[in-house]
Amino acid sequence: DVQLVESGGGSVQTGGSLRLSCQASRSGRGSCMAWFRQSSGKEREGVAATDIRDTRTYYADSVKGRFTISQDNSKNTVYLQMDDLEPEDAAMYYCAEAALCGDNWYLRVKYNYWGQGTQVTVS
Repeated sequence: DVQLVESGGGSVQTGGSLRLSCQASRSGRGSCMAWFRQSSGKEREGVAATDIRDTRTYYADSVKGRFTISQDNSKNTVYLQMDDLEPEDAAMYYCAEAALCGDNWYLRVKYNYWGQGTQVTVS
């Protein structure tokens, strides 16, 4: 199994920035790493994904131009740089892994492994 550990959450003011990290316990895993988020009373939604083999990236429309997903394969780590944060971005953020990304990267059922989440608060 792969274990995913998120870090970097916290509390920021509107317009601020945070960088989330997700470290995987091993390499040689699925090629798609993604960030999802879930706020109270809402469905968990895909935020961004990256194919760790060809570095192709995918974003939800709500975060395009503000969030950037990146990877450091030497550290088995994927990052989510979040800029110009809005109160609507406040949520628990989860890292997840799937075999492949593709145009349906945002579907939760694709993902076999999930982290425990890191909380982001925007006020």
